[in-house]
Amino acid sequence: MIGERVVQRVSSTKGFAKVAPHVIPALDRAVHRLTRGKVLVSAQMLPGVILTAKGARSGVARRTPLACMPEEGGRSWILIGSNFGRTDHPAWTHNLLAHPDAEVNWKGTDIPVRARLLEGEERAAAWKRLLVFWPPYATYQARVEREIRVFRIVRR
Repeated sequence: MIGERVVQRVSSTKGFAKVAPHVIPALDRAVHRLTRGKVLVSAQMLPGVILTAKGARSGVARRTPLACMPEEGGRSWILIGSNFGRTDHPAWTHNLLAHPDAEVNWKGTDIPVRARLLEGEERAAAWKRLLVFWPPYATYQARVEREIRVFRIVRR
């Protein structure tokens, strides 16, 4: 698919990494709210969820639109803390480490979930699948010194 390749190439650029974090989440939140949870703009290319997790320090609920890789027919999802290839871990990853019980909105349905950071062989296996699923993750990882956090979230 030419369109998918173009999007993958564009999403791997440093310019995209500078602009996207400011535009895509705001657009996703607005459209998700307007469509009552039925549409995420970014999900037109990659599956997506709206993660609601307590702030690591504040404890206040934070809503974050995220790309995801569904597993097991919607029983679990992989979340990738790529932060568009930026140097720092995204805030939502700190929130899940502090408060693993969260909620996702998946295709308009709110689902209570528990998050777990993947490590070692389990992370390596998920990472291989992620690179097939969305090859730009390799570019994001090459651009940063940190290891990109990968979480599995499962229904509670």
